[in-house]
Amino acid sequence: MKAILVANPKGGSGKSTLSTNLAGYLARCGHRVMLGDTDRQQSSRDWLAIRSRLLPPIATWEIEDNRPAKPPPGTSHAVLDTPAGLHGKALERVLKAVHRVIVPVQPSLFDILATRSFLEKLLEEKAVRKQQTFVAVVGMRVDARTRAATELERFLAQYDLPVLAYLRDTQRYVQAAAHGMTLFDLSPSQVVQDMAQWQPIVDWVDAD
Repeated sequence: MKAILVANPKGGSGKSTLSTNLAGYLARCGHRVMLGDTDRQQSSRDWLAIRSRLLPPIATWEIEDNRPAKPPPGTSHAVLDTPAGLHGKALERVLKAVHRVIVPVQPSLFDILATRSFLEKLLEEKAVRKQQTFVAVVGMRVDARTRAATELERFLAQYDLPVLAYLRDTQRYVQAAAHGMTLFDLSPSQVVQDMAQWQPIVDWVDAD
C-alpha cells in the first residue's frame, strides 16, 4: 500500500482540500483508495458521507471497538489528512508509516512562519531516508499577481525541496467539496486550468 501524508502544523493551510482532491484523482485512476484522518475526530468521514455512490469510491478507516483504525482490505493507496499542531512523537510515528509527504502552504506571513520549523524537521527525515522525493510542497490559494505570492516563492526557494505547484485561488474547490466531489469528478471543460496545475502533483505521486 502506498501511503501519502498531507501535513502542515498550521490550521487552514489547505490540507483537506489537497487531501480530498488527491484521493479523488487516485480513485478516478481506478485505485482502491482510502482517505483518512490521523486524529480521533475522523473529520474526513463528514465529506465522504455526502459523496455520491455514483462517483469513484473512496473508503475510510475501518474502526472497531478497542482496536486501532486500519485501512480496508485491498487498499492500494492511502491519503492521510492531519490535524493542526502535528509535531513531536505523533509526527515521528506517522512519518514512519508513509512513503511521501506533501506540505500545503498558503501565501501569508503567518503560514510561512508556522511552516518554517516543520519543513526543517521534514528535511532532517529526508536526509535520514536519503530519498530526494520523500517530501514536496504545494502552494495553496495563490494569486501569482500578488506580493504575497512572490514572498512565498522566495521563502520556499530556501529549501532543498521540490515545489510541485502553486494552485490558484478558485471557488471550484469549495463548490466541489460541498457536494462530496473533487475537481477530478467535474467535467474536464470546467477545470482545464486547474488540471494543468495539478499535473506535476499527480506525476510526483505516481512516480515509483
